[in-house]
Amino acid sequence: MFFDGYHYHGTTFEQSYRCYPASFIDKPQLESGDKIIMPPSALDRLASLHIDYPMLFELRNAGIERVTHCGVLEFIAEEGMIYMPYWMMQNLLLQEGDIVRVRNVTLPKGTYVKLQPHTTDFLDISNPKAILETALRNYSCLTSGDSIMVPYNNKKYFIDIVETKPANAISIIETDCEVDFAPPLDYKEPERPTAPAAAKGPAKAEEVVDEPEPKFNPFTGSGRRLDGRPLAYEPAPASSSKDKQPVVANGNGQSSVASSSEKATRAQGKLVFGANANRAPKEAAPKVGAAKETKKEEQEKNDEPKFQAFSGKKYSLRG
Repeated sequence: MFFDGYHYHGTTFEQSYRCYPASFIDKPQLESGDKIIMPPSALDRLASLHIDYPMLFELRNAGIERVTHCGVLEFIAEEGMIYMPYWMMQNLLLQEGDIVRVRNVTLPKGTYVKLQPHTTDFLDISNPKAILETALRNYSCLTSGDSIMVPYNNKKYFIDIVETKPANAISIIETDCEVDFAPPLDYKEPERPTAPAAAKGPAKAEEVVDEPEPKFNPFTGSGRRLDGRPLAYEPAPASSSKDKQPVVANGNGQSSVASSSEKATRAQGKLVFGANANRAPKEAAPKVGAAKETKKEEQEKNDEPKFQAFSGKKYSLRG
């Protein structure tokens, strides 16, 4: 049955009003809760219906289908108007004078609610749990997705209703409700301190280092004499890449390779091929014919009788 703008469906009250913020009337306490002020005619209609107490209402912005829930504080507003907290108008995206649909509802008692502060300043309060319990006494219900305002010490703290159980909208009047907190919206995890350079040393030492492939080492073969005789010394072993020293150019434009093994051989008075970096250049090598004559001279010298001690004639001191 329709009467004077009100719709009656059994025990349902539904009416459209123009909304205005609480600053239009001298009711500053309206901003610290979720209650609205309705006209006296609404009380008359509600009294004639068999509705559940406390009175709870659904507020709907039909243009964008935004919904929240609230209680009622007084019935002293002008006809066709309601006054509501400004933060509630922000949740519904309403401007002054916009139309809002009001309908009475029955909500289950809440058992769980998850809250998320907008800023970490709320956690800096000495006892945020006590402040929150005191602030929620001015609230009749909570709706998932809403942002409520908690005033404290001349400052406003906004808190999101992330989750509610057992329904998306719950009554918090005379009920034990478990409260959980999510990290604030502006919370940032502290950066992990970087390990000092000294600590990184052992870790690097444990890493397996791939050994380089063996490279070509010059002058590592065996030597032979031009006269065919065996060598009077053993050739120095090939030096590894670790013992290898840089090649140094001598005055004649030639290169010499000095390794630790060659230095040790040089210290013993032996000559090693290619170890002439710090010595004067050798004389020109003899020709093939001269080499043969030299070989003959060496054989003749070897054939000559060697010096033998006490092999001379005997003499007597007496003559």
